[in-house]
Amino acid sequence: MTETGAVVRTGFVDRVEHMDELRSLLADVTEGRGGRALVVDGVSGMGKTALLQAFADEVRAANPASAGRVVSVRCRPSIGSDFHYGAIIDLLVQLAEDQEDRQPGAFRRWLGLTGQGVVRSAPEVLSAIVPGLGAVFTLGKEVAEASLASGSMPFDSLLPFQQGAAAQIVDALLDLVRQGPPTVVLIDDIRYGDPSSLLVLDRLLPRLSGEPLGVVFGHTTDGAYADGPDSKVEDLLHDWAKDGLVRRRMLGGLPRDAVAELVRSRHPDAPPALSEQLSRLTDGHAVFVTLCLEEWRPDAGTTVELPGSLARVVEGRLRLLTESDRELLMIGAAQGDAFLSHTVAEVKGAPHDQVMERLRRIAADHKLIRPAPIPAWAPSDGSDCYRFQHSALSRVVYDQQTPQQKRSRHAGIAAALTDGPLDGMPLERRLEIARHLRSGGAESRLASAEAHYGLARDAALEGLSFAEAERHCEEVIKAVRDLPAHEESRDRRLIQAVELLLSLTEVRWRGQHRPAGGPDIDGLAAEAEAAAKRCGTPEPAIRTTLLRGKTLLATRGLVPSLDKLRAAVELAEQHGDPVPLFVARVEYGRQVSKRRLADGLAQLREAERMYAADPRLGGTGDPVLQHTRNLGEMQLGITLFDSGHLSEALARLTRCVQRLRDEPLKAELPIALNYLAQVHMGLGSYEDAENVLNEALDFEAGRGGDSGWHAYNQALLARLLVERPERRHDSLELIADAWLETERTWLANLVPIVRNLYAEILLLAASETLPLTTGDSRESLDQAGRLAEATCAETRRSGMVRSQIAAHSLRSRTLIRQGDTAAARDQARQAVRILNEVGDMPALRTEEVLYHSAVVLAAGGVNEEAHALLDRARREVARKADLVTDDAARRRFLTRVPLNDAIRRGEGVDR
Repeated sequence: MTETGAVVRTGFVDRVEHMDELRSLLADVTEGRGGRALVVDGVSGMGKTALLQAFADEVRAANPASAGRVVSVRCRPSIGSDFHYGAIIDLLVQLAEDQEDRQPGAFRRWLGLTGQGVVRSAPEVLSAIVPGLGAVFTLGKEVAEASLASGSMPFDSLLPFQQGAAAQIVDALLDLVRQGPPTVVLIDDIRYGDPSSLLVLDRLLPRLSGEPLGVVFGHTTDGAYADGPDSKVEDLLHDWAKDGLVRRRMLGGLPRDAVAELVRSRHPDAPPALSEQLSRLTDGHAVFVTLCLEEWRPDAGTTVELPGSLARVVEGRLRLLTESDRELLMIGAAQGDAFLSHTVAEVKGAPHDQVMERLRRIAADHKLIRPAPIPAWAPSDGSDCYRFQHSALSRVVYDQQTPQQKRSRHAGIAAALTDGPLDGMPLERRLEIARHLRSGGAESRLASAEAHYGLARDAALEGLSFAEAERHCEEVIKAVRDLPAHEESRDRRLIQAVELLLSLTEVRWRGQHRPAGGPDIDGLAAEAEAAAKRCGTPEPAIRTTLLRGKTLLATRGLVPSLDKLRAAVELAEQHGDPVPLFVARVEYGRQVSKRRLADGLAQLREAERMYAADPRLGGTGDPVLQHTRNLGEMQLGITLFDSGHLSEALARLTRCVQRLRDEPLKAELPIALNYLAQVHMGLGSYEDAENVLNEALDFEAGRGGDSGWHAYNQALLARLLVERPERRHDSLELIADAWLETERTWLANLVPIVRNLYAEILLLAASETLPLTTGDSRESLDQAGRLAEATCAETRRSGMVRSQIAAHSLRSRTLIRQGDTAAARDQARQAVRILNEVGDMPALRTEEVLYHSAVVLAAGGVNEEAHALLDRARREVARKADLVTDDAARRRFLTRVPLNDAIRRGEGVDR
């Protein structure tokens, strides 16, 4: 009973309880009761692979194809968790082959697949099977290239591409299943699952109940490989079980009757007491039972030799080999569960013919290894391939080597597998080389950094596999840190890896928190910034200073971030190159607007002038500059709106949106539509605003996946709909969903805005004119107050003053409705005090803060102060009205916007 490769059927004994559960799952699928998922857990060597193989053999032998089918795939330990969509590709290929009318295997050969090796890239293979996925990969690649090159892309716009790809893959997979008989998919060794495959499975499992598809995972629970992804996969399985998406079943030792059956099948003439002795000594551990039976001889009677550990069993068998043959197996174990004869010969420094013959004899005489198919990625050097009888055996052989022997052999294996530039090799071979380089010790550190950086960029750009790319970046940073300080390329490579890693993880930055298991983002940015100073060249210094400004924004708030972003602009000005200066100025202008609108307006106007005047900026098709121009243009438009220039803002944002609609990527379109909708709402053009927001939501729904800007657009739509009596409950559902999505994406600048919108909508929903019970109104007010208070606490740390002012205003409005006049008055005055200190703010209507504070103060009997605030609000409305150039738009602004109408009439203040 083995965990790897083919299983000798005479070695399997029935696991009655577990086989019955697998048969029940198949019956549910074939009889139309819907699919479900099962996890078969167990320690290494307990017989999980044998169980799944026996079930697959039973189904294929007993059932006609139309009654049900089993498709088996395996996550590969030799490649580890870095192969993008590895298990999913294997599954899709098998399902697609079943739908082909041509000769079996033709589809696989056309894709360049043999065994478990993939010659074509993951996107190529997936695009050939999944309709429309090629366009997603193409667009995602172009967006990723612009993002990684600029360092200024809001990476939230990239995550939906990967999630959208996963959603399309699930749709295609289910479509292939529906075209054939009901299906049970067996995925063995899920602990080696790559993050991209796990993302697809995460989206697949919730849809099983209505589909003719069941999924069974084989999972090893003993963490045999300490450097593997076991813990992350275990966390995911735990979450799936908690959410009811999978059932977990532990595979324990073989029962006594099963051991007896196995003894009879292997040694029919053995004494009856042998099986009892085996059960007692091995506790039914399948691999122990198998190994002991292989060692047992008839003249031993009931005597069973079982050393205290599997290592002792293996050591005893290895002692039968010559020293030279043991060395061959140790080199093979360094390569992995499966190894190539030519690689072993290169590392040992022996003739290949001689090594091939010795390995053949070891396989024939000692059964520790067996022949295996040559992987497609292997060099064309005439190698034989062998696989250890069990992964636990290879681990024992590997662990018998000294640390330096392991390092030397890993380095030698990497060298043997490298016969040219890495970029031209199949992905699996590059992964194999990188895996050995990172274990190859000091002599391999530089080569390891180079190999992993190339893999990281390819994973992000070619496969939209950001989790895999992130893991490679971490390996680059580890290797580079261990390089000597005098190594010429050390700082340059550190900067590259940190920039890429922080771009990849930006979507997960969590404000003051270090993400669980994630990088210390500000520490890494500071390390890269210091490395850039040591390099003494301006370009990396500007980029890393800009990057540090972004990490400071997330970890320490707006004020320290602005200091660093301003420093990036000053460095770029000293350098004199318009490209980095333009990028830095736009980023600084976008963020400083959150503190002082006038400063942001000045920076963005200057950036616009630069772009128009310098052909090195506006005269190129550089995607980085195009992206930066888009961000700057839309930010200038919304900053003009926040400053009261509504007509100019409308004209600019309308032009910007139209241009973005015509671009192939449309990466920034959801942001621009959000800004345009705000202007329409500010002018009382609510139908236009609703259309624009629906366009934004439809666009991102088609792209798929969570997005902070999708959440913000949905929150704005909810705010729009709450004003309509017939749509208020729809509004509450929309804002609740938007807040959940905001919590999942957690873009630091959007979280307080959406939270404040949620509080405002609840406050409006609690109005006496709404069809809610008294209890509903009380709970809505309480929740609105809690949300506003959370924003107050968060923004005191983050420096997001705009949201802090709004939160104090919302808190005052909530408290006055709850009857706490004194507390409401304090909160209203706090909002006005901060507003007076900082002036107009983005995403905040000055007149709204003044008016609601006036209403609260009037309700508390502070009439003189209330009327003074109302007069200020009226002057602000009049100022903005004077800047509206169209007469019809001005009338709408004054009469159709409820806030402006209430201010003009003095509602709630004038008695």
